[in-house]
Amino acid sequence: MRYLLLFGLFSWILIGLAVAATAPGLLRMGRTKALLVAVAGALAGGLLATGLGFGGLASFDLRSLITAGLGSLAALLIARLLA
Repeated sequence: MRYLLLFGLFSWILIGLAVAATAPGLLRMGRTKALLVAVAGALAGGLLATGLGFGGLASFDLRSLITAGLGSLAALLIARLLA
Protein backbone atom coordinates (compact mmCIF):
# COMPACT_ATOMS: atom_id res chain seq x y z
CA MET A 1 0.00 0.00 0.00
CA ARG A 2 3.00 2.33 0.25
CA TYR A 3 3.00 2.69 -3.54
CA LEU A 4 -0.28 4.62 -3.32
CA LEU A 5 1.59 7.42 -1.54
CA LEU A 6 3.45 8.15 -4.77
CA PHE A 7 0.66 7.54 -7.27
CA GLY A 8 0.95 11.03 -8.76
CA LEU A 9 4.69 10.61 -9.28
CA PHE A 10 4.19 7.29 -11.07
CA SER A 11 1.52 8.80 -13.31
CA TRP A 12 3.84 11.70 -14.25
CA ILE A 13 6.56 9.22 -15.21
CA LEU A 14 4.09 7.24 -17.32
CA ILE A 15 3.03 10.42 -19.10
CA GLY A 16 6.70 11.19 -19.79
CA LEU A 17 7.23 7.70 -21.18
CA ALA A 18 4.18 8.04 -23.42
CA VAL A 19 5.42 11.34 -24.82
CA ALA A 20 8.94 9.91 -25.23
CA ALA A 21 7.56 7.03 -27.28
CA THR A 22 6.50 9.43 -30.03
CA ALA A 23 9.45 11.83 -29.83
CA PRO A 24 12.22 9.97 -31.70
CA GLY A 25 10.21 9.81 -34.91
CA LEU A 26 8.83 13.32 -34.78
CA LEU A 27 11.80 15.22 -33.40
CA ARG A 28 14.59 13.11 -34.88
CA MET A 29 16.38 12.43 -31.62
CA GLY A 30 17.71 9.27 -30.04
CA ARG A 31 15.44 7.10 -27.95
CA THR A 32 17.57 7.28 -24.82
CA LYS A 33 17.86 11.05 -24.95
CA ALA A 34 14.14 11.42 -25.65
CA LEU A 35 13.31 9.11 -22.75
CA LEU A 36 15.49 10.97 -20.25
CA VAL A 37 14.42 14.44 -21.37
CA ALA A 38 10.71 13.57 -21.53
CA VAL A 39 10.61 11.97 -18.08
CA ALA A 40 12.57 14.88 -16.57
CA GLY A 41 10.17 17.33 -18.21
CA ALA A 42 7.15 15.40 -16.96
CA LEU A 43 8.51 15.40 -13.41
CA ALA A 44 9.21 19.13 -13.63
CA GLY A 45 5.70 19.75 -14.97
CA GLY A 46 4.13 17.63 -12.25
CA LEU A 47 6.07 19.43 -9.56
CA LEU A 48 5.04 22.75 -11.09
CA ALA A 49 1.41 21.63 -10.96
CA THR A 50 1.83 20.66 -7.32
CA GLY A 51 3.37 24.04 -6.57
CA LEU A 52 0.44 25.77 -8.26
CA GLY A 53 -1.95 23.95 -5.98
CA PHE A 54 -3.49 21.19 -8.05
CA GLY A 55 -2.45 17.57 -8.00
CA GLY A 56 0.29 16.20 -5.84
CA LEU A 57 2.53 13.24 -5.28
CA ALA A 58 -0.20 11.19 -3.64
CA SER A 59 -3.13 12.08 -5.86
CA PHE A 60 -4.36 11.56 -9.38
CA ASP A 61 -5.44 14.86 -10.89
CA LEU A 62 -6.12 15.46 -14.55
CA ARG A 63 -4.71 18.99 -14.42
CA SER A 64 -1.40 17.77 -13.02
CA LEU A 65 -1.24 15.07 -15.72
CA ILE A 66 -1.82 17.66 -18.41
CA THR A 67 0.85 19.89 -16.91
CA ALA A 68 3.24 16.92 -16.76
CA GLY A 69 2.55 16.14 -20.41
CA LEU A 70 3.08 19.73 -21.46
CA GLY A 71 6.27 19.91 -19.40
CA SER A 72 7.52 16.77 -21.09
CA LEU A 73 6.73 18.12 -24.54
CA ALA A 74 8.32 21.49 -23.75
CA ALA A 75 11.48 19.81 -22.49
CA LEU A 76 11.73 17.74 -25.67
CA LEU A 77 11.27 20.78 -27.88
CA ILE A 78 13.88 22.75 -25.96
CA ALA A 79 16.30 19.83 -26.18
CA ARG A 80 15.71 19.64 -29.93
CA LEU A 81 16.34 23.37 -30.36
CA LEU A 82 19.56 23.19 -28.34
CA ALA A 83 20.89 20.15 -30.25
